[in-house]
Amino acid sequence: MGKETAPGPQEQRFAAYIEGLAEAAGHADRNIPLKNYCTGLLLPGERKSVEPMAARLAGHDVRRMHQSLHHVVADAPWSDEVVLDRCLDFVIPAMLRQDPVVAWVVDDTGFPKKGRESVGVARQYCGQVGKQDNCRVAVSLSMTTEKASMPVAYRLYLPQSWIEDRKRRKKTGVPDSIQFQTKPEIALDQIRRARERSIPQGVVLADAGYGTDTGFRAELTKLEMAYVVGIQSTTTVWKPGEEPKPAPARKGNTGRPRKLLQRDAKNQPVSVKELALSLPTEAWKKVTWRQGVKQKLQSRFAVLRVRPAHRDYWRSEPYPEEWLLIEWPAGESEPTKYWLSTLAADIALVDLVHLAKHRWIIERDYQELKQELGLGHYEGRGWRGFVHRGLWIPGGRTESFFPLSSSRQSWTTNARAAARLPTAWFAAFVPSGIIRAPSLPCEWFWPDI
Repeated sequence: MGKETAPGPQEQRFAAYIEGLAEAAGHADRNIPLKNYCTGLLLPGERKSVEPMAARLAGHDVRRMHQSLHHVVADAPWSDEVVLDRCLDFVIPAMLRQDPVVAWVVDDTGFPKKGRESVGVARQYCGQVGKQDNCRVAVSLSMTTEKASMPVAYRLYLPQSWIEDRKRRKKTGVPDSIQFQTKPEIALDQIRRARERSIPQGVVLADAGYGTDTGFRAELTKLEMAYVVGIQSTTTVWKPGEEPKPAPARKGNTGRPRKLLQRDAKNQPVSVKELALSLPTEAWKKVTWRQGVKQKLQSRFAVLRVRPAHRDYWRSEPYPEEWLLIEWPAGESEPTKYWLSTLAADIALVDLVHLAKHRWIIERDYQELKQELGLGHYEGRGWRGFVHRGLWIPGGRTESFFPLSSSRQSWTTNARAAARLPTAWFAAFVPSGIIRAPSLPCEWFWPDI
């Protein structure tokens, strides 16, 4: 097996990190099972659900290991918020030592699931398959720097049909406190808690599923948080320099004064798509926002100062001006993406585009969490297990300690590829005090077990 080497600084930090998460789970009896669970997630293997992890961890006693892992993730009453807080206490300072905060990214991810008994499953849009399908959806909030990200909140979305079904709620253990909330409402709750916890703030980024919601944008403005959010092409705005008419003056001294804004046949808002198509050629600028895998990423953009118009006839004051950012790639027949932003009026176009495109880091991370650590492999049906599993995977993976890469991907999902790697290679990516080789018993992963 070769000579053992003393754990290096990175290995010691990672071991202390996982030890802290296990302690935050409370009861001492959960310490070893949680470490085993983390080991199972990090080991090579195509599936990261409980049964195959148990087989890899304890091939001589799979049943006992399966019961232990299943209990700690699906049944044990440890607080996901307490564990996540401990994780953030450890990870955020490490991230900030490298780079400042760039953004808070709101996103959701879907998990295809058959049947109707697993908590939250319903026919709804699933990003993983790109269409309506049977799935579960989780809403998350992540803090990002230029190169790394860390989830600060993660919650399962429950459709209205689940909220009203008492039988299924009881069977899957949905807490009584969980009532129906739209995804934007869940995201706003997550943002408020992150602010209460004094997590360093960044610009809020979200796709059109959130940005099209006027209430979501209005609440962010009330919280004094700048945003860059996607919107649909049908979203209406006032053309630059235009706005609704003020309420007409009261005639005479009778009746209540009128306060609501007015529109008429000659004074109407337009859709952002209609506005984009009306722009002259010189309004479109080529912008490069980052280096891709093979080449620099660039496209054509236009930017305008506009006022949102959604139902402003029920308001007494126009909406403040915001940036409308539009992307129209060369070769496309029409614009493809639209954003609204409350960033400063003097921001450079390249900086605005860079922030609008920064959501890619979360999309990449979700892909890695699913491919490398089996985020979507959980097969349990209950509320607690889904939340615990969703918390433990992002909490157990942080780029501050073991950066993910295309090289590492090959051995976390393929045991034969891992077996060909030298011990020194493992030490470069994952602490050798945690993982020595794919075929070793559990004692090699956590020496104090």
